Amino acid sequence: QVQLVESGGGLVQAGGSLRLSCAASGRTFSSYAMGWFRQVPGKEREFVATITKTGGTTYYADSVKGRFTISRDNAKNTVYLQMNSLKPEDTATYYCAARPSVPSTRWTDFGSWGQGTQVTVAS
Repeated sequence: QVQLVESGGGLVQAGGSLRLSCAASGRTFSSYAMGWFRQVPGKEREFVATITKTGGTTYYADSVKGRFTISRDNAKNTVYLQMNSLKPEDTATYYCAARPSVPSTRWTDFGSWGQGTQVTVAS
């Protein structure tokens, strides 16, 4: 399995930007598809973005499409989530996740998770 640690969360104004990072260790990073999910208290974990092993293909939730960008640097064992034009409804705890080979939009398909990083967007 792979160990994941998120960072980069914080408090930002609506319309601002934030860059989340997820550092991976354990298994070979390039063998994993990666994903970002988010969750607010009392609600189910929600898909945000996912990326293939090489970074050649990405997929986004409709709610963030055009505003967020997922990317990865396999040499650094790190996946990123660039968040632009942030809205108050983006406020959540953001989680990085990993699964072998094939990306997915379903959180139940991911077996490795980080501890989460809080993103708060002020109106």
